[in-house]
This record gives sequence, C-alpha cells and structure tokens, in this order.
Amino acid sequence: MTSHRTIDVQEFINRHKMSATQWVTLLMCFLIVAVDGFDTAAIGFIAPAIRAEWGLTPAGLAPLFGAGLAGLMAGALLFGPLADRFGRKRILMVCVGFFGIACLASADSTSLDMLVMLRFLTGLGLGGAMPNSVTLSSEYSPEKHRSALVTTMFCGFTLGSALGGVLAAHIVADFGWRAVLVVGGVLPILLVPVLARVLPESVRYLVVNGLRLDQVRRVLQRIAPSENLSQARFAAPEKAQAGFPVTHLFDANLRRGTLFLWLAFFMSLLVIYLLSSWLPTLISSTGMTLKNASLVTAMFQVGGTVGAISLGQLMDRFNPQRVLGLTYVLAAAFTALIGNSTGNTALLVAAVFGAGFCVSGAQVGANALAAAFYPTATRATGVSWASGIGRIGSVLGSMAGGWMLALGWGLPVVFALVGIPAVVAGFSMLAMGRTEQAQLALRLQTGH
Repeated sequence: MTSHRTIDVQEFINRHKMSATQWVTLLMCFLIVAVDGFDTAAIGFIAPAIRAEWGLTPAGLAPLFGAGLAGLMAGALLFGPLADRFGRKRILMVCVGFFGIACLASADSTSLDMLVMLRFLTGLGLGGAMPNSVTLSSEYSPEKHRSALVTTMFCGFTLGSALGGVLAAHIVADFGWRAVLVVGGVLPILLVPVLARVLPESVRYLVVNGLRLDQVRRVLQRIAPSENLSQARFAAPEKAQAGFPVTHLFDANLRRGTLFLWLAFFMSLLVIYLLSSWLPTLISSTGMTLKNASLVTAMFQVGGTVGAISLGQLMDRFNPQRVLGLTYVLAAAFTALIGNSTGNTALLVAAVFGAGFCVSGAQVGANALAAAFYPTATRATGVSWASGIGRIGSVLGSMAGGWMLALGWGLPVVFALVGIPAVVAGFSMLAMGRTEQAQLALRLQTGH
C-alpha cells in the first residue's frame, strides 16, 4: 500500500527526522554563505593597502565599495527568477563559480577602474548566492524547525566575514592585498565540484515543475530509507506558474506581504549598513581610540549572530511576524541607547550588542520568513527580490553616516534618528502579521 500512495513531499519532510542528506544540504549552503561573507568583507579589509599602493584618497575608494553593493543588488534581482526557472542547485553553482572567477580575476587588476568593474561582477554572483542558499535550505527543512535551521545556516556569512578579517590581516602583511583576493576566488571555485556532487536539487521545485521524478524518489529514499517508494507518486501543495516569476509576487494573496517585506528589508539593511560602516568613526569621535571603537563595534556582529540563532527558535514557537516586529522596535531602543552611553564603556558594549542582536538578528530572521511566505514556484524570486530591494537601503545607509556627520549633530540625535527606520521595519512586520490568517485561508482555497 505504501508504494502506491501519493506523497506530499513537504509533508514527507515534516514527518521524518532530519537525515544526513538534509544536514549535508544545510552544510553546503552554510559553506556557500561563508565564502560569500569572506568575499563580501574582503574588500573592506584590504582597502587601506589598495589605497596606499595606488595613492588614492578616501573618497577615491568610494566607487570600489559602491560597485560591490550595486553588484549584490543586481545579482539578487537577476538570479532569483532564474532559480525559479532553472532550479536552485544549478543557479547556486553558477553564482558560486561566477563570483569565484571574478574575485580571482580581481587580483590581477592594474587600475582602480578595472578593480571596480570586477568587484561589480563579484557582487553579481554574491548577490545571487545568498538568497538562493536561504531558499534551498528552507525547502529541505521541516516546517516546525525551519526558521531555526535557516537562521543558523545563515550565520555562515558572519563567520566567513570574521574569518576574512583574521586572514586578511596576516595575508596582506606577508603577501600583499592581491593574495586575499586569490584566496577569496579559489575557495568558491573549489566548492563548485563539491556542490555538483553532493548538493541535491530541491524536491519541491522538481515536483512542482514535473521534473526528474526519479531523482525525487532517490532523495526522499535517502531521507527515509525504511519507506517503500518504488511505485510512489509525488505531489506538492503548490502549482507551477507560467510567466515571469516577479509578476506573481503581486498576486492577490501575496501582494501585501511582498510590499511589507520589501519595506522591512529596505529599512533593516539601511540601519545595519549605517551602523556597521560608521560605528567606529562615530564612537571614536567621542575620544575613544579607534582600536577600542573597533572592538566595541565587533559586538554588533557578535550580537547579530546570537540574535539570528535565538530569534530563529522563537519564530518556530510563536508568530514569526510578531517576533520580528517587536525585535525591530527593540532595536530602535538599543540604537538610541548607543548615543547616550558613550561615557560608559560597559553600557556602550551592551547597547551595541543589543542593537546587533535585534536588527542584524531580525534581518536574518526576515530571510527565513520570506522563504516560508512564498510558494515554491516563486520562492527564490521572492527571497531574492526582497534582498535586492533591501540593498538599496544598504547603499543609502552606507552614505547616511557621512551626511549626518557633515550636519554636525550630536550623537544622541544621530542614533535616535538611526532608530527610526528600525521602528518602520517593526511596524511593517506587525502589519504583515495581521493579514497572515486571511492569506493562509486564501492559499488553502487556491491550492497555493
């Protein structure tokens, strides 16, 4: 009887314990975002050496940073729809190989213009790899643990960024800044054949699109070896959708959620990039040494990592929009506290940690929420486009600190203003949560 039944692949994944196949999938996605984090952060660590070698002014480095952010945005917008069209695994391999080759080529740059162009191309691949890693991780996670598993996987980005800083400090001193780009290029290139061999395609994607059902059977058999699937048929709760995937983000049952997610991503990434880019400068302006200011700023990343893991677990237990909405509002309070605690180092460290816990942790949680919100046919597009729209906020955030410094405002005013976008992100999440039940009912009715 078991062999002839029709199996809902998501229900099958929900019903069985996490298998080696699923853990390997999460590990591969963890490694992808780790090398992604390494390459994304590398340019910041080697910028002083580039500036010294080519005699650049600080303003002269701006196009270098801007090109990477522009590439991240373009990559997210481009590769999400392609992943919904051609598959998650294939596009992930293309993105990882592409940013590896572009980063490796950057090591041979002979001018700033050449390096800027190659950093844009590197960002293109990086921008596609991150959201598609979230998508594939989500589709292999049981629903009751999905947020916790996806947010933990995404912590690979923070680890890769931190590793990039440690390695860059030693590599630049011994081999020069180009060697950092060589490492940043070789690592993802070496990862591609590993992905080709061990990373499975999403079974939900395959079933929805009616592709390679023999592969679906093999993957599910590895997840549950005791099941007899030889004659089983497979189904998914969603249907394939014709046309350009982006247009389906505005279907009646997704439109409001899409707009709320985009607003939250935009505001969240604006705050994250403003704080991570300008905290050392703003804090050191109070008289603290730049070294100590940098150490305090590191607590923002530490808080973000702890927050991502903690909030993922809370999202699996409670309403995820409410968890994220309240966390973003709390982020505004911690951010305002930073501006009022510069005279007390212990309080300042706690405030920076709290801001990182709330805003960076909530942003990782928002990625997991986006992956859970969209149906399979548009999931990669939904996650990627939310990330791409958010990147516009990251560009503004990276510049906003300079604007506020130029106006000569005091730190209490500056950090109070920085908290406002976090409040907007919080209310956006809460508003999205208020429509959750209506959207769920509509999905059940339409089969999406």
